[in-house]
Amino acid sequence: MSALTGVVLRSYGPSEPLRAEELELAAGPGETVVEMRLGAVSPADRSVLAGKQPTTPFVPGSEGTGVVVTSSVIEAGTPVIVRGQGVGVTRPGLWGRYAVVPDAAVHPLPAGVDPVAALALLTPALTAHTAVRRVAGVVEGETVVVTGITSLLGRLCAAVARSAGAKKVIGLAWFGETVDPALADQIVRVDELGQVGRELSWCDAAIDTVGGPVTSGVLGHITPGGRVAVVGYKAGEFTTIDLHQLIGRDLRLLPVNLQRTVLEPGAVSAALADTEAAQVRPDVELVPARRVGDVLERIPAERRVFLDLTAF
Repeated sequence: MSALTGVVLRSYGPSEPLRAEELELAAGPGETVVEMRLGAVSPADRSVLAGKQPTTPFVPGSEGTGVVVTSSVIEAGTPVIVRGQGVGVTRPGLWGRYAVVPDAAVHPLPAGVDPVAALALLTPALTAHTAVRRVAGVVEGETVVVTGITSLLGRLCAAVARSAGAKKVIGLAWFGETVDPALADQIVRVDELGQVGRELSWCDAAIDTVGGPVTSGVLGHITPGGRVAVVGYKAGEFTTIDLHQLIGRDLRLLPVNLQRTVLEPGAVSAALADTEAAQVRPDVELVPARRVGDVLERIPAERRVFLDLTAF
């Protein structure tokens, strides 16, 4: 294809401000050109800008959304999310009007999914999708319990379980928490010591987002051959395992580690489609790309910050 010229943000080192410069870009074999719309400002980007960039100058940006300009694998005009394959970490990133990226880093957005929400929820959506479908292997007709149901990750895990065909989703919540009844078919309370209510019925699988004593309590309610996918340990890093029930009922206690998980083709699009039913709309801040310096000088806030890559 002929080369495209567009503005990009280039870093010349950790002590230097990013510079907006015109750059000519062209795709090679196995590459897609994306006209960028949004670029996330992620911890990975801050790490690169702090001195881990592989070359100088370097275009940062490891996650973003845009529209395909040209590609051998995706139709031009398709809205996409871009992530992975070293983009913005070991090869030039997305903070520009156009980006040239590996085909495998380009993931079509499911129909009806808002690009802003998709970008903001990308990591937790992938975590939930991996925990429920790949690690726990939830299938149609199963009963699934999700601990920490009121958290963002808990909500997304419940949505993925329903999408996977779970017959019943049970949510575990702490006493005193306000719970949206739409999150699960049943809510079981957990006391301040992490003790799980006895009304928790037998479950085929559990997605444990809190850990600690809750993990031990949930294990006692898993049917023979069942699985517990452990995603987090907010309630504590240690738990007690009854080896008799673990062996006797052939239970599987499975860690969810996204950093060591190789995502299958289509996993990003599938995760976003799975979690759309949760109707989570995160709090985000949209900043023109020309003000990127203001964003990088701040201490990272809880809300996600996105660069408007159409506003240089």
